[in-house]
Order: sequence, then C-alpha cells, then structure tokens
Amino acid sequence: MILLYFVVKVTSGQEKIAANILQNKISKSDLPIYSIMVVEGMRGYIILEGEDEISVRQFATKGKSVRGVLPTPLPEADVKKLIETRDQVVKIEKGDIVEFTSGPLKGYEAKVLKVDEAKGSMIVERLDVVVPIALTVKMGIAKMVKKAKGADDGE
Repeated sequence: MILLYFVVKVTSGQEKIAANILQNKISKSDLPIYSIMVVEGMRGYIILEGEDEISVRQFATKGKSVRGVLPTPLPEADVKKLIETRDQVVKIEKGDIVEFTSGPLKGYEAKVLKVDEAKGSMIVERLDVVVPIALTVKMGIAKMVKKAKGADDGE
C-alpha cells in the first residue's frame, strides 16, 4: 500500500476549521484517508494523506470551505521538510534588541516592549528616533541582535 500526500485548497485563514470538519468526517467515512496536516506558513492549503487521488477528491469535495484538490501528489521528501521541527528558532523576549529584515523598517533596530506569541506579533520601539513610538509588527520580520540581559552585557 503506497500512501500519497495531496494538497487541498481551502479558504485562506480557515485551515484549522476545515481540518477539524474533515477530521470529523474521517470517522464517518470508509474512504482510505489516513491523516490531515495543517502546516504553519501554508495559508490556504492543507495536506491529506490517502491511498489514491480519487478517494481524496471524493472525501475533500464534501468539506465546507474546501476549494479543490491539486492534481499531483506531493513527494514524501517535501512533506518531511514541511513537518520537521526547527530547533534553531531564537525566542524573542521583552527588552531584546531586534533588527528588521524586511518591509519598510528593513535595516532598523528596535527594542522589544511586549511579545504576543498567540498572534505572532510584538510591540517595539525604534532606537534611532528622537521621539520613540510603539509599533506593532510581526515577529517573522525581525531577527535577534542582542539579548536583554544576562547573555551579553547585562543592561
């Protein structure tokens, strides 16, 4: 039995909801669908693991907020890359100095005032301005430059 991974298009931002709906249907269905994957960073798509394209299409088209199934299966190597854990993620905390890597603030440094991990955002204050203003930005556009205290200089 060869298992194939198919990418299912869903409403953007509704990946977890669509996966929960499909998960409830798995127990009621006799189609050979074995798993549902919601990959962080793949907005508008989920991955279904099944035996063949026909059964995946029959199963997925019944789902709410499902837009369609891509015709070619994902190679297993690509799926492994998507689901492997990344241990080298640096945790940004209050008081850290970060540098922006993209967007209109690219190249500027800022001090972190508050981190909201649930939303994936942080409130920062730019360092090189006369009047500091608190800005809310996504955590993905900044990289750590200096830890707050204890690590390098004990501010």
